[in-house]
Amino acid sequence: MSHTSITPTIAVAIGRQTRLYHAFVTTAPPEADGPSTVTLYAATLVDVAALAADPIPYESHRAKSAARLVLIESTELAWHRAKYREGHYLFAPADPGLVGLNTLQSWLWQRFQAFIPTEVYA
Repeated sequence: MSHTSITPTIAVAIGRQTRLYHAFVTTAPPEADGPSTVTLYAATLVDVAALAADPIPYESHRAKSAARLVLIESTELAWHRAKYREGHYLFAPADPGLVGLNTLQSWLWQRFQAFIPTEVYA
């Protein structure tokens, strides 16, 4: 019997292209990400683990390690799953109740706004 987990998703449309992104909790470093992966939140594992759909066992030696909530484009899911498994990184679906569409929209807008320059330099 296969177990499928429903991950929080958000569709992002830019021009005529629409891409579907899924939210996951991971301990993988940004260097292990694909080109369209977006980090929404980064903190210690003990903090980010609370956003996972299923409980992540507490291990004191990993509690202070880096973790992130990331958006992964649907066509890159299999690649990420294999890459993260190869690196022995945590890769867990985010909780749709805690990280729903409104939260994803809000955090994604914050990420977009972080890239808008506030001053023009000559």
